[in-house]
Amino acid sequence: MPRRILQGVVVSDKNDKTVTVRVERRVMHPIYKKFIKQSKKYHAHDEHNRCKVGDTVRICECRPLSRLKNWEVVFDEEAGAPAAAGPQG
Repeated sequence: MPRRILQGVVVSDKNDKTVTVRVERRVMHPIYKKFIKQSKKYHAHDEHNRCKVGDTVRICECRPLSRLKNWEVVFDEEAGAPAAAGPQG
């Protein structure tokens, strides 16, 4: 099964080797048929602490690294280079 890749904005980088990424998606309201934004926060592994608040990043599923971390940063769009060598495990 392929790993999911999501794109979002870093909202916190206070933890060591961990960033919190907010991923927004648009869904249609079942009754009003209007598109609304929904967001969810994910904890992602950032091995070299390269990501800062406000960066747009891509995160990829990986094996569980801690109780909350099942994602890792794979691409930093503002820097234009991979943030990690590749997905772990």
